[in-house]
Amino acid sequence: MEVTKLFSYRKATVLRDVVETPDTKTFTLAVEGIYSAEPGQFNMVYMWGLGEVPISVSGLPRKLGDFTVIDHTIRVVGAVTRGIVKSVSIGSVLGVRGPYGRGWPLRKSENLDIVVVAGGIGLAPLRPAIQFVLENRDKYGELVVLYGARTPSLLLYKDELKGYGREDRLRLLVSVDMAEGFIPDVPINYQGFVTDLIQHININPKNAAAFVCGPEVMIKTACRKLVERGFSKERIYVSLERRMRCGIGICGTCQLGHYFMCRDGPVFSIQEVEDYLAVEGL
Repeated sequence: MEVTKLFSYRKATVLRDVVETPDTKTFTLAVEGIYSAEPGQFNMVYMWGLGEVPISVSGLPRKLGDFTVIDHTIRVVGAVTRGIVKSVSIGSVLGVRGPYGRGWPLRKSENLDIVVVAGGIGLAPLRPAIQFVLENRDKYGELVVLYGARTPSLLLYKDELKGYGREDRLRLLVSVDMAEGFIPDVPINYQGFVTDLIQHININPKNAAAFVCGPEVMIKTACRKLVERGFSKERIYVSLERRMRCGIGICGTCQLGHYFMCRDGPVFSIQEVEDYLAVEGL
């Protein structure tokens, strides 16, 4: 593909913006033309006059006339994300290029039980994977979703969590570090870390795959506990975050060992990256 095409943007018009937490919004965008993204992939999202940032696609793409509708859940972490979250509203136009990267191995995981472990904003790149399994329910075994946040008010997708709590096609367990506040109908099962919920799942690890995303310290703990439960390192998949700029493995900013997060990831089996994660500051 020509370099100019690799770095070309599509216009994306904001159809909806939902406040998830005080510093996080989910934007529903209408992208021109046909667009497809695998769960776990990301886009470079551009705000004119400010810059671009890598953002995971947080919902399955769906067709709307001549447009494709996608979701991006964006938390304020820097100047560009602050500009988007604080300034962009319905009708605003952003630029989108992508999708990039390697997503969750859903087809490879068919006929297996799926365990999702998400911490905080880490639910965003896992949300389309959950949606995909629910849309293709007969191709998978049990679906268990473990989700945690610091407080109830910081949980994402609260309305969806309410629905998942009543859903018989999956089992949802939610934890909060501090039980401050109350969200009606959101099933909070545990006060503590989301990784503590791993001991409460009743699944045969020999016939299961685990998808993990969240703060890196949480990812490391979750993977260790999953291995202790008998999960294969080949079937524990993590989505990692490093500073990304180009999205296609040219600039080298997101290098981890011999991998580039944007090209070879962001999703890896823990077997691929465990040695790198053991090195502090890498």
